[in-house]
Amino acid sequence: MADDTSIFIGASRKPDDSYQRAENLLLQYGNRHGLVTGATGTGKTVSLQILAEGFSNAGVPVFCADIKGDLSGIAMMGAAQDFLVKRAEQVKLDPYDFQEFPVIFWDLFGEQGHPIRATVSEMGPLLLSRLMNLSEAQEGIMNIAFRIADEEGLLLLDLKDLQALLANIAERAEEIGARYGNVTKPSVGAIQRTLLVLEQQGATNFFGEPALRIADIMRTTRDGRGAISVLAADKLMMNPRLYATFLLWLMSELFEELPEVGDPDKPKLVFFFDEAHLLFDDAPKVLIDRVEQVVRLIRSKGVGVYFVTQNPLDIPETVLAQLGNRVQHALRAYTPREQKAVRTAAETFRPNPDFDCATVITQLGTGEALVSTLEAKGVPSMVQRTLVRPPSSRLGPITPDERRTLITESPVAGQYDQTVDRESAFEMLQKKAKDALEAAAQQQESGGSRWTIPGFGNDDPAPQPTGGRRAPAPRASNRQSVAEAAIKSVVRSVGTSVGRAIVRGILGSLARGRR
Repeated sequence: MADDTSIFIGASRKPDDSYQRAENLLLQYGNRHGLVTGATGTGKTVSLQILAEGFSNAGVPVFCADIKGDLSGIAMMGAAQDFLVKRAEQVKLDPYDFQEFPVIFWDLFGEQGHPIRATVSEMGPLLLSRLMNLSEAQEGIMNIAFRIADEEGLLLLDLKDLQALLANIAERAEEIGARYGNVTKPSVGAIQRTLLVLEQQGATNFFGEPALRIADIMRTTRDGRGAISVLAADKLMMNPRLYATFLLWLMSELFEELPEVGDPDKPKLVFFFDEAHLLFDDAPKVLIDRVEQVVRLIRSKGVGVYFVTQNPLDIPETVLAQLGNRVQHALRAYTPREQKAVRTAAETFRPNPDFDCATVITQLGTGEALVSTLEAKGVPSMVQRTLVRPPSSRLGPITPDERRTLITESPVAGQYDQTVDRESAFEMLQKKAKDALEAAAQQQESGGSRWTIPGFGNDDPAPQPTGGRRAPAPRASNRQSVAEAAIKSVVRSVGTSVGRAIVRGILGSLARGRR
């Protein structure tokens, strides 16, 4: 059974089919990462739920994604049901107590939880390029954009900031290209179109302020339990690239902000990454290297990362090697790829002479798993066929009314609900456009180059020379005045409806002044 130093997962099965030996996850190795795999319907969500419960009771904050809504029940007290009570008796869970756990609901779209936002600057060019599936040349332009923003003090907070900056860069392509390399307007246009698609998919809700504070997902309650942050991801799964990029961003933020703690007695935070294959599908090598680096180094920050997916082949071998605690539910083995997945899963466990691991993986029932965790000195335990314990919280989703009540009573209620739009790149470029137009107007009024339109203003005929012959009419110049050039440049660089409105207003006032 579990104590203050471990989490009780279940009881292992002996050759005579009895369940006697308790299988625990030692808290001191909870930051050595883990893997929960298995086919649909084999019990992965329940395994995730009991691990989250165990970490919370140990005072460890948890962050996890709720793909189908089933995990939300962890916020409510469980109820005695025959099959749950029977399972508790089988694994010798005595007493079998029911609990509700401190849960904070989050949602990138702000519908089923508190909004989660990040600024464009925090996301960075690499993750943005991954999110937008940019080509190598387009990714180069994205890096140039971030460099220009740093040099010119332009804050990149939301999508309109990035859109305005890219329009400005396209106008200054020749100047910028001389310093940083070729910047083509077609490539900038392709990035702008991709940003428009992101905007239509709801990314506008994610980019902005107030940005998520890492401290708010690392809370503990007054009774010493860790808060469980549950990300509503059912709608987010409609845009899997945004989901994967967000979770990688969050891990990167944790890595950058948290101090080094070595190997603590228990983790500072545990991070469950459900549907983990979405992070690696079609990912470029540079991104996979980044994930491997974060997983390898974040352990020393006291953070444990647990990947949850259907197939162990979904995880690159370089990442798989970093995962010390493993819960393997049943896998199908009908196709060659499924058979390969079974062999791969079996080979990652320390063998048990009592059974053939590859054979048992295909025979496991619902709620059964092969379990191997790190023991003394970080050595993997011998794999055991384990009957997973029942959860103490509700099995299944909560109701919409229950969710609304929990959101209202949340410790972060009111902190993220309203968007803040402070002065940033969009407003600063807009101000530059306005200043340029005003300067052009002042120059025009002070006797600079004149604009004339036939039939209006200063359009008097030239004096007649002696002899009664009319002097030849002056030829129209093809050169733009300074004011005209400034206005046209500003209109092109800003490229927004607000900028165009300013231009129309100033041009209108100039025309009225000439009449």
